[in-house]
Amino acid sequence: MASMTALVTDTRRTPGAAVQPVPIEAVRIGDGFWRGWLDRLYGVTLPTQHAQCEATGRLDNIRRVSGRVDAPFRGRYYDESDVYKWLEAASWALAGRDDRRLRALVDALVDDIAAAQQPDGYLHTYFALERADQRYSDLVNKHELYCAGHLIQAGIAHHRATGSTALLDVVVRLADHICAEFGPDARETADGHPEIELALVELARETGQRVYAEQARFFLDQRGRKPPRIGGYRYLQDHEPAAEQQEIAGHAVRAVYLACGLADAGLELEDGALWEGAERLWCSAYETRVYVTGGLGAHWAGESFGDAFDLPNRNSYAESCAAVAGVMWNWRLLAGTGEARYADWLETTLYNGMLAGLSLDGAHYFYPNPLSAAAGHARVEWFECACCPPNLARLLASLSGYLYGVSERALWVHQFVAGRVDADVPGAGRLSLEVDTDYPWSGEIRLTVRQAPESPAELRLRVPGWCDAATVEVVPADSVPAPSPFEGEGWGEGASGHAPAAADLHRSPATGDYAALRRVWAPGDRVILRLPMPPRRLVSDPRVTANVGRVALARGPLIYCVESHDRPGLEQDAFALPDDAAVTAGPADERLPGMTLLDMTAVPLSGTPERGALYQCVSVDNQANGAPTAPVAIRAIPYFAWANRGPSTMDVWLRRQEAPGA
Repeated sequence: MASMTALVTDTRRTPGAAVQPVPIEAVRIGDGFWRGWLDRLYGVTLPTQHAQCEATGRLDNIRRVSGRVDAPFRGRYYDESDVYKWLEAASWALAGRDDRRLRALVDALVDDIAAAQQPDGYLHTYFALERADQRYSDLVNKHELYCAGHLIQAGIAHHRATGSTALLDVVVRLADHICAEFGPDARETADGHPEIELALVELARETGQRVYAEQARFFLDQRGRKPPRIGGYRYLQDHEPAAEQQEIAGHAVRAVYLACGLADAGLELEDGALWEGAERLWCSAYETRVYVTGGLGAHWAGESFGDAFDLPNRNSYAESCAAVAGVMWNWRLLAGTGEARYADWLETTLYNGMLAGLSLDGAHYFYPNPLSAAAGHARVEWFECACCPPNLARLLASLSGYLYGVSERALWVHQFVAGRVDADVPGAGRLSLEVDTDYPWSGEIRLTVRQAPESPAELRLRVPGWCDAATVEVVPADSVPAPSPFEGEGWGEGASGHAPAAADLHRSPATGDYAALRRVWAPGDRVILRLPMPPRRLVSDPRVTANVGRVALARGPLIYCVESHDRPGLEQDAFALPDDAAVTAGPADERLPGMTLLDMTAVPLSGTPERGALYQCVSVDNQANGAPTAPVAIRAIPYFAWANRGPSTMDVWLRRQEAPGA
C-alpha cells in the first residue's frame, strides 16, 4: 500500500505527469481569506451536514443493512452518495486539523459502513436487502456505480488522512467485486452517472494495482457503443465513444466527471486518446460554454450544457456540483501539463462559481448559481437531492492540496494563500516557504524561505491571466530581516551555510504563465510578487447574445455583481454603467466585513417602457441605452457574497452605456 500522505490525486508515480501535488498535511493555511472559510467548515459546515444526514435517514439507511437499526429505507436510491462525500470531506479535514469530535463521527461512520458490506463485497443500501435480486438492473437511473465511486474516494481519503485501512479494506473488496461483475466476459455496460472511473484510477494509484485503472478504461470504453449500452443518449454522454466526443454535452456534472475520468485514465495508463479526449472537451467547455464565474451548465432543463455560446444569465443553472467538478478537471489537466491556463480557471471557479454555493455562515447552500436573479433566490439548509452541500465541503476540506505542486527541482505556487508550505522537491530536498498576503483583496504576495536545499531549486509562481502588469522581486536574506510568525510551531528549522545572492532580481513575467526563479536559496530570502488589481470591465464574445450591450466587473480573481441593496431607487436592469464612469475600490459594508467593494456612478434609463402592453413604442431619443437623467451611486460586491444580506435581486452583467464613437 502507499504511504500515508494526504494527496487529493497521487500522481507521484504517474508516467508523464508534469506536476505532482503537495500533500494537505504539508500546507498550513494562515490568517487570511480562506482561514475563515475553513474555521466555519470545522465548526459549522461539517457538523450540520452530518446532522442533516442523520435527520433525513441517510445514516440509518446504512445501519439498517447491517441490522443495527430496524427502519424502512428513506429517501432516494442514491442518497448514500451524500454520506460518502461527507466522509471524504471529513477525512481531508482530519488531515489538515485534528478534531476529536469530527474523528469520533468518522470512526463511527466507517464502522457502520464496514458492517453493511455484503459477503461478496457488494455495498448499496437501496438494493442490499429487499431488492437484492435487482442489483445492477438499472444503471442508467439508480447509480450503484456512482455511489460506489464516491465510497471508494472516501476510502482513499480516509487512508491517506489517518493511516487506517479500516475503510480502505472495504473499498478494495467493493472494487474487486465490481471488477468481477463488469468486463468483457461479464456485464458490458456503464453507469448513467460517471464517477466510478476516476475513483478506480485513484484506487490503482493507492494500491499499486493497475487492474483498477484498466477497469476504469473499460467503463469509459462502454460509452458510444453500437448498440448502445445505456441508451445512446447525448444527455448521458453515450452518443459517441467517450474519447472521440468533440463537444461537451448533456448533464453538466456527469459530463465533467466523465472528462475527469478520461484525464485520470489517460494519464495513468499513458493512453493518448483518452487524454486528448479530456483536453478536447475542456476546449469545448472553457472556450465556448463557461460562465465568467467559472460556472458550468447553462440550462435548468436537464441541468445541462447548451450549444456553444448559449449562456443565459437569469435562467443559468451553473450547479454547485459542476463548479466543484470543474476544479477537479482543471486540477487534473494542470497535473498533466503544467499549463497556467488550467490553474487560472481553477482559481476563477474557486473564488466565484464554487464559493457562491455556500453562505457566509457556512450552513446554507445554493444548488444552481444564476448570474441574474429576481428576489426569492435564496440559499437553504439542505435539499431533497443534497449532492451539492457535501461536494462543496469536500473541496473546501481538501483546499490545501490544490495550492502547490512539485516537479524535478521545482516548487510550483498555483494559488496564493497565506500560510506555510513544507515541500519535498524531487532532486533537491526540503523547500519551506511562508506566504504573507491579503489575496484576493490585495495583489502583493510575499514569500519567505525558511528552509532550503543546498543545491539550486526553482520556484515557479503563477502569473494570472487577468494581470497584465505583474512584477517579481527577489530580496536576499541579508537585505531585510524576516522573522517567522510560525517559529516554535514545529514547521521545520531553517538551513544554514548558504551564501546570500549578490543582487536583487526584478522581472516582469509573462501573463498567464509561471515565473521561474532558479537559484540556491537561503533561509530568509524573500520573493515579492506584485499583481496590480485595478477594477476591470469585461465584455463577452458577441456570440453570447445574452450579454450583448452589457458589461461585467472584476477585480483580481473576483467577479462582482450588483444587488438591489446597493442600487437604491433603481429597478433591476433599469440603469446603465457608462464606459467613462470611474470604478473605484471602496470600503467594506458592515454586513460584508473585510471585503473590497466597487463604487461607481450609473445612469437611470428614462426610456424604460411602462408596464402594460407586452410591446410598446418608445421615442427615438429614448431607445437603446436611453437618455441619462441624474446619475446614481451604486456599489458592486463580490459575486460569492451575494444573497447574504436578506432578499435581493442581483445581476453580474450590467447594461452598458458605450462612449460616443465606441
